[in-house]
Amino acid sequence: MIFNVHWRLTGEDTDGNVGSTYGTIALDTSDLSNFTAFADITEADINGWVEAAMGEDEVQAKKDAIDAQIAEKVNPTVVTKTIGAE
Repeated sequence: MIFNVHWRLTGEDTDGNVGSTYGTIALDTSDLSNFTAFADITEADINGWVEAAMGEDEVQAKKDAIDAQIAEKVNPTVVTKTIGAE
């Protein structure tokens, strides 16, 4: 039985700038009426379970955070410079 999922969400813009986030989420195993044998589980199944466990608002927050990471790479708000280097 799958009761815990380690996940990673990655986004990339058209210029190849990448942002990502990852985590672990527990799945609700209280209702076994829709039990799927491990051999029959697809990536789409797991993605759906993780998104359902997170909820729409949390999924959107993760996507927004990735967009912010990419935006920071494109237009950094902080730049580290070294004296004497060009």
